[in-house]
Amino acid sequence: MSAAVKAIPDGFHSVNVYLIVPNAVEALEFYGRAFGAEQVSRMAGPDGVSTMHAEMRIGDTNVMLSDENPALGCKSPATLGGSPVSMYLYVQDADEAFQRAVDAGCQVKQPLMDAFWGDRYGNVTDPYGHSWGIGTHKEDVSPEELNRRAKEYFASMGGAACAESP
Repeated sequence: MSAAVKAIPDGFHSVNVYLIVPNAVEALEFYGRAFGAEQVSRMAGPDGVSTMHAEMRIGDTNVMLSDENPALGCKSPATLGGSPVSMYLYVQDADEAFQRAVDAGCQVKQPLMDAFWGDRYGNVTDPYGHSWGIGTHKEDVSPEELNRRAKEYFASMGGAACAESP
């Protein structure tokens, strides 16, 4: 590797998101409407129609995606019957971003709320089966207060929990 080549390319972080979708061209357009994503690049597959690899930018982060290809083990949440993975999108205005995502076609999974961990937060599922937490950090919460609020919150839910808070 040349000294001029960065080990982590511009726009990427140590951990990055790679989404598998049934139709990446359609998904790029959808993510533009829902999350303000801007297409960075797209590489067509050997057939000239499918998408072998694409990149989009949401806020300060590049997100990679491609069409599903079960023969190569690349399956979308729709093919798998869901996904255990969720993205968490921090934005300046969670209410506006949440509504934009819903208006674009996302389904509400968790309505917006003032979450016990200090974020204005809600969760949506996109048409491809990917889950997106949308949050705006509103309050720094001490570890002691966070534990107290978490116990109170989960008690009000009958003990049900899904640990997605940052």
